[in-house]
Amino acid sequence: MKMIVGKEIEQVCPQFVGAYIEAQVVNTAYCQPLWEEIHRLGEHYRATLTTEQLKEISGIAATRKVYRACGKDPSRYRPAAEALIRRVLQSKQLYQRDTLVDLINLASMAFGYSIGGFDAAKFVGDTLQLGVGREGELYEGIGRGFINIAGLPVYRDGEGGVGTPTSDHERTKINMETCRLAVIINGYDGHEKRVCENAEFVQALLRKYAGSDGGDYFLFR
Repeated sequence: MKMIVGKEIEQVCPQFVGAYIEAQVVNTAYCQPLWEEIHRLGEHYRATLTTEQLKEISGIAATRKVYRACGKDPSRYRPAAEALIRRVLQSKQLYQRDTLVDLINLASMAFGYSIGGFDAAKFVGDTLQLGVGREGELYEGIGRGFINIAGLPVYRDGEGGVGTPTSDHERTKINMETCRLAVIINGYDGHEKRVCENAEFVQALLRKYAGSDGGDYFLFR
């Protein structure tokens, strides 16, 4: 897959660094050891973090800043990492989807980066470009119906939008038949070492819980 960061994003976030991971996987409906990890992380956050401190996590703070620069209110359209950790801090139950989605959510919460997870076989073409959503651009968020992505960073394939830091698209979503997984980590804070650590953490989770060798990843900017 070829990854392109468009000029719209370069102008508001010249330090952006992303990671693209692709791996062969076996999905399952539920994984108890994975959820034990998720619960341990939740307990740690509830003991050490407040909802106000949450906004200061590097990856979350940088994503919120980019939202504002692109014209979107990050408190109304929360980046996924922030929304997930906020639910944990409020002692709300996290949504249980399937093993691939659940492990991506864990990786997002652990590092504070919004992470897109996709069925790679559903992409149209061999290129993903990161740009900014336009007024009137149709986009069906997973479980959200059609949402207004104007002013949101968005990845587009040959057919249109597939992922934003708030919600990925129904068209390329993961399901139980997904066997080729694509994961995108969005480092709007430009912290290359941290993004690499997050990518390696995803690979470790895939080896432990998704019958995978972890696949390969590369950085893009």
